Amino acid sequence: MTDPLGLYPVSEKAQDRATSASGLPLDRLTLEDVVAGRISAGDIRISAEALRLQADIARAAGRDRLALNLERAAELVSVPQDIILETYEMLRPGRVTDPSLLSARAEMLRRDYGAHAVAALIDEAVAVYARRNLFRRRY
Repeated sequence: MTDPLGLYPVSEKAQDRATSASGLPLDRLTLEDVVAGRISAGDIRISAEALRLQADIARAAGRDRLALNLERAAELVSVPQDIILETYEMLRPGRVTDPSLLSARAEMLRRDYGAHAVAALIDEAVAVYARRNLFRRRY
């Protein structure tokens, strides 16, 4: 197996693995093509594979927390943006008064999108919010 650190920076040392979510190679993403309308929003979204590769590199560099964040980001690539934004809003202290709503959101992300690490983070937030009495209306 290749040492992940040897692939950094990916855009220079592993160009074949630097693709957008639509599979477009990074070197094909040009301002000229964006202005001409040849590049769509899906063409500039990062792929889960690219995020997982960045996570491998971060972990190999001893940056485990960064690696975990990148792995969670990879899980979120397939989650619709409206669900991500709703979840973000739900996680703000005082926005949800019933912990079961956050638990249900974690289960939905786990079940429907395979976002196990994101769901685990939400489950952890539920425990912390309960301990700190943050499930109360603040505004």
